[in-house]
Amino acid sequence: MSISHYDPLAALPAGFRLFEDAVTRMLSEPRGARPWSPDVDILETENELVLKADLPEVKLEDIEVRVEHDTLSLKGERTFEKEEKAKGYHRIERSYGSFSRSCTLPDSVDSEQVRAAYKNGVLTVTLPKKEAAKPRQVKVEVKG
Repeated sequence: MSISHYDPLAALPAGFRLFEDAVTRMLSEPRGARPWSPDVDILETENELVLKADLPEVKLEDIEVRVEHDTLSLKGERTFEKEEKAKGYHRIERSYGSFSRSCTLPDSVDSEQVRAAYKNGVLTVTLPKKEAAKPRQVKVEVKG
């Protein structure tokens, strides 16, 4: 006869297991706001690199974009604004607090010409390439 491990929660519905997982995750996280980091897409074209960061409900004055020593840094904060009219939250899953993202820029980027724009909760940072790094077409004559 083999010995098996008894799990008293195994017979409960799957919904309870999801609840148990959420509570366990909540209790294992540090107190206060969960750390968060915005999602980022980076696109490269012939002439530039474009970084887009999702920053919903982050005020423009709470965003800092900096280029130093070939490193692009994004910093900011999303604050939790509890309305006094609300009776009470049933669930809070979104993260709040300070964030910071950094990435090393390739040598091909002209760090003097970096531009940033913020619209509808999306930060777009445009990093133009140096002229020497842009692809160019050379016509080749074939003699034969």
